[in-house]
Amino acid sequence: MLKETEHAIEVENLTKRYGDLLAVNDVSFNVRKGEVFALLGPNGAGKTTTVEIIDTIRLPTSGKVRLLGLDVTKKKHDIVSRIGVLPQGFSSFDLITVRETLQYYSRLFNCMNTDIDGLIALVNLKDKAKDHYKNLSGGLQQRLGIAIALVNDPEVVFLDEPTTGLDPRARREVWEVLIGLKKKGKTIFLTTHYMEEAEFLADRVAIISKGKIISMGSPGELIENNANYLVLTLLTVDEKAFEIIRKMGFEPVHDNHKNIKIKVGHTGDVRKILNAVKDAGLSCLSLDVRKPNLEEVFIKLTDEGVVE
Repeated sequence: MLKETEHAIEVENLTKRYGDLLAVNDVSFNVRKGEVFALLGPNGAGKTTTVEIIDTIRLPTSGKVRLLGLDVTKKKHDIVSRIGVLPQGFSSFDLITVRETLQYYSRLFNCMNTDIDGLIALVNLKDKAKDHYKNLSGGLQQRLGIAIALVNDPEVVFLDEPTTGLDPRARREVWEVLIGLKKKGKTIFLTTHYMEEAEFLADRVAIISKGKIISMGSPGELIENNANYLVLTLLTVDEKAFEIIRKMGFEPVHDNHKNIKIKVGHTGDVRKILNAVKDAGLSCLSLDVRKPNLEEVFIKLTDEGVVE
């Protein structure tokens, strides 16, 4: 059992109502200091409401939330100086430079000792320090947003959909920044719609649906516990193979490219299928065998809904 001091965030029986709408329903979880914790859920699942209660923006209807050991409903003034927040859809002033932006926010938050050069280096913007915000790409703007969230050297950083709308390369560059933050000992609370992002970055993941936490653990644990199978894909195989595989007791399906995908329990099943296809005189151009990913687990769990 972890000691209380080892938790950056403690959420106990958190509930939030808006009239008849139960947005967050008796949610409990902890976030350890120094870890990346991802909260995943469909739109309207309660993610944003949960985060906004934790970072002191909203008040809970009931339950307890402690951030860095402090009650978020009673110690907001003491908490806000120790956290950083990057909201979804972050934007800044078009006609001031990267350096000027960070200088402005450091004064705004009364952080006169902010290491501006260190922040610029941390988010890999040294070559863009004199560029105006409006001339930065989406990925560079997000990296600047992360730097702004760090001007007060926070112990906990909240990032709401930090890579939404970015291309794959820019997304990876933001990920590298977040990995650097973790190495510096920051606690990162992440919400994202990108399952690959959560799988790559998070130490632990909580999946919320209809206001309730329905599963929680490391990405590997969630995959192992909820999708203990392999996926065999036969690429451009003779169509007759579909019926052969079905008669073997499997449930083949076609993907968007007319390839055949089959869930199998173990590698022995893969050999059986390949031998049956070969014995029938059929062939395929190539095949792929892989474990399911977090996205498949997320879809499975959120489709099933809350299990009482």
